[in-house]
Amino acid sequence: MRIVIVGAGKVGYQLVESLTKENHDLIVIDTNQDVIDKINDNFDVLTRKGNGISSSLLKGLEIEGWDLLIAVTDSDEANIVACITAKKVGVKTAIARVRNPEYVVELDFMKNKLGIDYIINPEHATANEIIRLLLNTHTCYAADFAKGHVRMSEIMIEASSNLAGKQIKDINLPGGVIITAITRNGEVIIPNGFDYVMRDDTLYIMGEKGAVDSVAKTAGLRLINNRVKNVLIIGGGKVGYYLAKGLERLDTNVKIIEKNLDRCRELAESLDNTLVLHGDGTDITLLKAENVEGMDAFLAVTGYDEENLLVSVLAKQLGAGKVIAKVSRSNYTSVLETIGIDNAVSPKLITASDILRIVRGGRIVSISLLIGGRAEVVEIMPQEGTPALNKPLKELKIPKSIIIGAILRNGKVIIPNGDSVIKSGDRVIVFTLDSHIEKVTKLFSKKGGGMGIHELINSVKNAGDAASM
Repeated sequence: MRIVIVGAGKVGYQLVESLTKENHDLIVIDTNQDVIDKINDNFDVLTRKGNGISSSLLKGLEIEGWDLLIAVTDSDEANIVACITAKKVGVKTAIARVRNPEYVVELDFMKNKLGIDYIINPEHATANEIIRLLLNTHTCYAADFAKGHVRMSEIMIEASSNLAGKQIKDINLPGGVIITAITRNGEVIIPNGFDYVMRDDTLYIMGEKGAVDSVAKTAGLRLINNRVKNVLIIGGGKVGYYLAKGLERLDTNVKIIEKNLDRCRELAESLDNTLVLHGDGTDITLLKAENVEGMDAFLAVTGYDEENLLVSVLAKQLGAGKVIAKVSRSNYTSVLETIGIDNAVSPKLITASDILRIVRGGRIVSISLLIGGRAEVVEIMPQEGTPALNKPLKELKIPKSIIIGAILRNGKVIIPNGDSVIKSGDRVIVFTLDSHIEKVTKLFSKKGGGMGIHELINSVKNAGDAASM
């Protein structure tokens, strides 16, 4: 596929990193020479310093007939104009990152009248992911696939866990569960039966939802009541605003602490049943005064990773229930495992997941980026004619780092083995390290390239899209 990326910030860089592993033809445009130099130092792609809204620049790149332009600069307006310009010069499909809540009412206009195929809103998607985590019964990360039948869960192994020190072959796992990966000291391990589970490891287990919950409970993971009544949010930016709006609809008592007084006034005017407080969320005295220990959930979503991590640790020590932090830097992933934060969400990874689902061929239902983007869980509905169909898995020569974790067939979850066969109509949940995503794409794409991006978008437009608002 031939793709233009306008803007090489956090999201743009993540997209380049993911897409170069799949051998797409990429052009990256950015106005900052330092950013261009960083891309050139790390990836073998074509780069141009310039403004992606420039029709002369885009025409000069001869991108007429290219499959896709993704505009992810820091400016909503620039992203919108870049997409409009791209469509005018003949790019088939355009995706714009649009973050301003004021543009929400204009989304239909931008799609139908301006020709922008997809609108991605990272802050709104991040807020939705946090709310999903709040409603989850696990204290750690968990995500459901295959219409809720299959669950992927993260389990942190404490010293008291009865799994610590055991070889996997000696762990009595239910038939509907598989350990897909272990992270240890920042390293990702695809385990076999002779690998040990150690204290402070993080296990990623997949399988039938009830069986996964049973294993999590046996391993010492605390399951919680998912009724969230009282929530304290630190940071009144876009994510904080969307969170408060969403939680108000769930009849939740919400408080926001925000440093900027003008922003406090804006929030107070735009939110209906949220208490907006002017103050510093890292102030222990203020947190105690606002009864942080009585909160069912504490959400740190300021624009600063370090502040979010610090205040999350404070809240946990003070007795808050579920603690979730917004963290953009992937290199903080290994730290999170040791400081007691229940969940961390990354707008960069959430946005990249949404865009990658659109980019890839085949009938991809969902993508979740895990372990700082080093692994993915992909839910796929295979099409007729794809190499993965109608053959025993042992004949597909699948690398060790790709795990067909579960198959949903006629409402029944199958944990496959080498003799299992994927059939048309199945939903397949695949865990893979990012280095092997190209192999996954080939397994589940039609010979000759599969469904094109333009066909894919047209086929799902009427059904709606989770990545669009």
